[in-house]
Amino acid sequence: MRFLALPVLLVLIGVLTGCGAPGTGQKPASEMNGQEHTPYQLSDTALTDTAGEPYSIATDADRPLTLVFYGYTQCPDECPLVMSSLTAALTRLDPAERNQVDVVFVTTDPARDTTEVLEEYLDRYDEDFIGLTGDLKDIVTLAESMRLYVGEADRLPSGGYDLGVHDTHVSAVSQGQANVVWSMNTSPKQFADDIHHLLEEVPAA
Repeated sequence: MRFLALPVLLVLIGVLTGCGAPGTGQKPASEMNGQEHTPYQLSDTALTDTAGEPYSIATDADRPLTLVFYGYTQCPDECPLVMSSLTAALTRLDPAERNQVDVVFVTTDPARDTTEVLEEYLDRYDEDFIGLTGDLKDIVTLAESMRLYVGEADRLPSGGYDLGVHDTHVSAVSQGQANVVWSMNTSPKQFADDIHHLLEEVPAA
């Protein structure tokens, strides 16, 4: 046991010093429900919003925090779940906080999700939500810059579509960079708690 005393002492010192309170401006990982990562610089690829205007998340998102989700309006399960959770999360914010957050829905089915279809779909959740469509290759390029996967969609002989697989994560974007990702199972409260934390770290608009 005598030989174990020094290693044990060193471990205890490490616990007391190295695992103490984080430095100024840093939040313990346990405080975030989403997964924080090294910021990814978004592609400046411009898609088309529901008003028919070019929109680049990297350069046109003008609120301190933008939550981005890739999905499609005909999605039967995962997409409505995520969109409902985001909508409920925003109701937990006070008006000042709500005005600092945008939600952007990027379709992975541009062949069917026209600007009109997107607008009608998103208005069911929140009329302020931004919908984006465009060429699928541009959508894939943008997703890749956020480290998200969007597969190609194939037209079937029947006239329907065999949609490629796409990530069901929500990404946080601030100042043209993505730095947090949440799973589709994140609850409204967990989203809201993380939004509170993130808004404390970014300058207000």
